[in-house]
Amino acid sequence: MWKLIANLIFKVAGWKVEGDLPKDIDKAVMIAAPHTSNWDFVFARAAFFLMGVPVRFTIKKEWVEGPLGWLIKSLGAIAIDRSPKKAGEKRRSMVEAMTDLFAEREELVVMITPEGTRSYAPRWKKGFYYVALNAKVPIVLGYLDYGKKKAGVGPIIHPTGDYEKDLEEIKSFYRQVQGRHPDKGIR
Repeated sequence: MWKLIANLIFKVAGWKVEGDLPKDIDKAVMIAAPHTSNWDFVFARAAFFLMGVPVRFTIKKEWVEGPLGWLIKSLGAIAIDRSPKKAGEKRRSMVEAMTDLFAEREELVVMITPEGTRSYAPRWKKGFYYVALNAKVPIVLGYLDYGKKKAGVGPIIHPTGDYEKDLEEIKSFYRQVQGRHPDKGIR
């Protein structure tokens, strides 16, 4: 059902999909950037349905409970529970909780928007990087180029532990990609 809807969205909007996730990658952190509009989720989710990439995204556990939980899960949501595993322990960080998700699964590609906002963000949140580093998985550069009306998968980055160097390599790719609102994109 979702693939049919995704096909319709792309056809009506005049978008195309390019690139693909290599078949040998079972686990990865997928960056979705630039993130400048609420439409980004619609087009990104549609693109990955069309490519057959089983991209997931994390959400507070409360969002998948209740009458609409099935819908949110069918779009790829994974509930995050950051509560302590044992009484008296401190609350887990998002990085710890997401790293645990990778340890618990044979296959997992999680989509993250490191800008953390749809506004211009000169500094990205670092969690995506440390999740990939701690889980020992690559970072895949997913993108939406509104200028070319293309969605796809770009380079794959293996985190080295040098955040600043790796981030510059990542951002240099995204500087060539136009967000829905270019003034809010990566500089």
